[in-house]
Amino acid sequence: MARIKQFDHVGITVDDLDTAVAFFVGLGLEVEGRTFIEGEFLDTVCGIPNSRTEVVMLRPPGGGTALELGRFIRPNHVPGSPTAMANELGLRNVCFEITELRATVDRLAADGYGLVGGIGQHENSWLMAYVRGPEGIVVALAEQIG
Repeated sequence: MARIKQFDHVGITVDDLDTAVAFFVGLGLEVEGRTFIEGEFLDTVCGIPNSRTEVVMLRPPGGGTALELGRFIRPNHVPGSPTAMANELGLRNVCFEITELRATVDRLAADGYGLVGGIGQHENSWLMAYVRGPEGIVVALAEQIG
């Protein structure tokens, strides 16, 4: 039986790749690489003939699970639900453990990225907030406090 070796990455399709990259770099991820992909490999894997995409891989400092941001050049992307809430089926958020959650939320708000709800505290151990980033991507931010 095949076994998972590691959790490698999460992929998100966006329209404005540069804005999405800047948002996640602003949170502290580092660009690992940026490239265009097309041809038989992509057509086979994604099941879309004659497709072309631009992909940026980002990782936390020191390594770890990557975030893949991709923009389709061919065919045009299909819009998702930019106001999706936590009870909609599908990928709902990506979560990062950070420091200085309140200051980060304030900085993101100044850039136009608001909270989905509020900042919650779980017992005396965690602060957590959902921020709606570029193109409606929900980014969960968590800070260990206790």
